[in-house]
Amino acid sequence: MAKFSNKVRTFSALEVARLCGVVNQTAINWIRGGHLKAFSTPGGQYRVYSEDLVSFLKERNMRVPDELRDDLTMPVDPGLALIVDDDKDLNTILKRLLERKIEELRVAQAFDGFEAGRIIAERHPAIVLLDLNLPGVDGVSLCKKIRSDESFGQPAVISMTGIAEEEAQPQMMEAGADAFFAKPLNFDALIAKIRELLEKHKNPRDEDEG
Repeated sequence: MAKFSNKVRTFSALEVARLCGVVNQTAINWIRGGHLKAFSTPGGQYRVYSEDLVSFLKERNMRVPDELRDDLTMPVDPGLALIVDDDKDLNTILKRLLERKIEELRVAQAFDGFEAGRIIAERHPAIVLLDLNLPGVDGVSLCKKIRSDESFGQPAVISMTGIAEEEAQPQMMEAGADAFFAKPLNFDALIAKIRELLEKHKNPRDEDEG
């Protein structure tokens, strides 16, 4: 089983000011005013946990610096995929297909949006095959949640739907999906895309340098 570790980082008031593009005194005022959660070192210096700084910025609709996003993003499990589809027959067919076609890939299943959110939060799959129409939380909402919540690990998302493509594809791509497949699925093309997206997660530097 893959092991994940959270990085615990703290920032001084000066570092907070640099990240937020303000002067040092402004960051100190945020802390002293009780707006930004912080603690004091034995030497009397303020320190702010990265997650507290992110919460502060989000609550005020301020931009979260990329440095903080990268630091708080939970790593994904590169050997795990999640299929989210309430069609149990198709869900099971896809599970067996992926396990047969992609060596060493483990496949989890979810049949509604709530169950999917729980599995993503707990197990951090590298890729999510996501149906658009789901009971509970629909595919568009879940995709937006995945993209906005760094603790989900930012898995690749492949959207699948039987809804008219011209309606569904723009919705899902705008929500942050990496790929879109209409039903009935082209299994060969789907497997090829899954391999491509899994490879990017295994070698993220290749994508950055390309």
